[in-house]
Amino acid sequence: MAVTIVENQQLMIKEKIDKVLCTQTEPEPCCPIKDIMARFGDKWSIYTILMLGKQEKLRFNELKGLIAGVSQRMLTVTLRSLEEDGLVSRTVYPEIPPRVEYSLTPLGQSLLLQLLHLADWAKLNVDQILEARARYSRKSV
Repeated sequence: MAVTIVENQQLMIKEKIDKVLCTQTEPEPCCPIKDIMARFGDKWSIYTILMLGKQEKLRFNELKGLIAGVSQRMLTVTLRSLEEDGLVSRTVYPEIPPRVEYSLTPLGQSLLLQLLHLADWAKLNVDQILEARARYSRKSV
C-alpha cells in the first residue's frame, strides 16, 4: 500500500517530536533540548527578547518600563539566563555611574524570528482560541 503525502508528513512530524522528547531509555540526547526550550519559553524571556528586538539596545530600567508587571528581580534573573544562553549581550561602559546596555546577539536575533512566527500564528488563530475558551468556560459551569 502506498504512503500518501499527508501520512508521510505526519510521520516526519512524529519523528521530529521524538527527537525533542526524552524517553526513559535515552534521556541524555534530548533533555538539553527541553531545558533550552523551557529557558526561553517563559513569558518574561519572550517579552524581553521581543523588546530587545524592537529597540536593539536598552538599559535595565528602560527594559523594565517596557515589560508590564515584571519585577526587578525577575528581570535580572531573566537577563542573566538569556545572557548565559548566548541570546543577550550585556555591555558595561566604564562611566560614573556605570552604564549597562542589553542587546540581542545574532543567536538571539534568530530566536526572535521564530517568536515572530509564533506570534503570527497566534494572530491568525486568536478568534478560534477565544471561541474555544468561551465553549470550555460554558461547559465547566
